[in-house]
Amino acid sequence: MILHVNFEELTALRSGGRVLLDREDEGEGFVLAPCEERSRVESLLPQLEGDLSVSTLHDLRDVQSGVQTIVESLRLEMEVAVVAMHAADEGAVAAYFDFAHALTVAHRLDEMASEMEALIELVTGSPATDETSRSFQFPD
Repeated sequence: MILHVNFEELTALRSGGRVLLDREDEGEGFVLAPCEERSRVESLLPQLEGDLSVSTLHDLRDVQSGVQTIVESLRLEMEVAVVAMHAADEGAVAAYFDFAHALTVAHRLDEMASEMEALIELVTGSPATDETSRSFQFPD
């Protein structure tokens, strides 16, 4: 299945992911992501070159996890920017838009996961399991 991502969304996710990883490398992160979440962000960044293609529910969940980690980091950055500056300050507004673009992608990923789970249940006759989330293939 393909998740269409526009330029602004890609830019927000890439910059948010890089900032998260850079801050954690320096020990300054707003969010210290668990190792598993950090590795998902690291593996997600090279994929953020255009639309995302996922072939299994398991793969989608990995992408969801990485995007959600970035969203939470951007949320905290936005809150800090609004409090440190003025809500209408250019930096605070830019932080809001980065957060909003990433949040939109996270929402579409949630919808896609629900659709994939429903298709697995329809075809197999039972809810998605760890095994079916890894083995059931979705074509583009």
